Amino acid sequence: METAYICDAIRTPFGRYGGRLASIRTDDLAAIPIRTLVGRNAGVDWNAVDDVVYGCANQAGEDNRNVGRMALLLAGLPKEVPGATVNRLCGSSMDAVATAARAIKCGEADLVIAGGVESMSRAPFVIGKSDRAYSRSMRMEDTTLGWRFVNPCMKAKYGVDSMPEEFHISRTDQDLFALRSQQRAAEAIRSGRMKQEIVAVPIPQKNGDSLLFSEDEHPRPDTTLEALSKLRPLLKPDGTITAGNASGVNDGAGALLLASEAALKRHGLTPRARVVAAAAAGVAPRVMGMGPTPATRKVLAQAGLSLGQMDVVELNEAFASQALAVLRELGIPDDATHVNPNGGAIALGHPLGASGARLVTTALYQLMRTNGRYALCTMCIGVGQGIALILERV
Repeated sequence: METAYICDAIRTPFGRYGGRLASIRTDDLAAIPIRTLVGRNAGVDWNAVDDVVYGCANQAGEDNRNVGRMALLLAGLPKEVPGATVNRLCGSSMDAVATAARAIKCGEADLVIAGGVESMSRAPFVIGKSDRAYSRSMRMEDTTLGWRFVNPCMKAKYGVDSMPEEFHISRTDQDLFALRSQQRAAEAIRSGRMKQEIVAVPIPQKNGDSLLFSEDEHPRPDTTLEALSKLRPLLKPDGTITAGNASGVNDGAGALLLASEAALKRHGLTPRARVVAAAAAGVAPRVMGMGPTPATRKVLAQAGLSLGQMDVVELNEAFASQALAVLRELGIPDDATHVNPNGGAIALGHPLGASGARLVTTALYQLMRTNGRYALCTMCIGVGQGIALILERV
């Protein structure tokens, strides 16, 4: 079996909903990290790219009609390079990395770009077609987040609401977890650690100039436990989930360059890590937040490794309650320093189709900074799934 190496990885800053990236079309946003990879890997023959695999969860607006293919063309790659878009909801771009790695491992590809994009700010409203002639009823759905056009059979059998409240995690523990996420992100930004993985994005201004956007917009470095405790619950009056202890609604994109051993030599690339294994697992849709638990156990068994061997764990923070429930189920302390050491989605944001690529990118650079060996990246997925991927620094 061939080895799939990650040679480079980059992402845009993550913007807030309606924030600085909201003025950029989704397909243009998707092209930015690909264009950056091309620009800083001058020795690569880009005609030799076997495929571009991009993740995207929405695909209802400017990300329709295969945004992966659109992105590579807008980025300036040759028209002969193919592209595909995969949708595993929140896990889409991690799945894209796994798909690229599998193609290389089995010898079907040598050079692949994998990544993902989501502009939740630009997600459109959609209107379903009438179910009968001359009907005057119109049903509009917001595609920003969550279920739409729900199948009644699916609703009856599984329900259509995720249940983060079911994990029985106290509000205090959730707010403490959220505070740690914000504090770690703030320190990573202050120290300059995050600059390594972020490409500045020019934002057009009304006067014709451009403003460079080079830092994640979502972090709130001045967050305090007192401020978090005052936020109102989102899901029910007596609930514990708030805007402060849940992930954001965001915009962003990321891309990674993967290569085989032969491609490393042919294009003069330097390997940074190898993709050891990747796996997905299913859970009941209403407890989708627990998906990382079976996915982690599955990928560790596949790789023949233990959780204790992981030097870095990047766990996507859909909700603090969900992340804590997963950590406790896996036997990891709530405040483990190797888990999301640069902050997680509560602080950095969660542009659905781009988050998996961000987790892998962040884990890669963290391994390089700390000389760690293994990293586990994992996340929960809507409709009841989890995905996990293991990297080994080389």
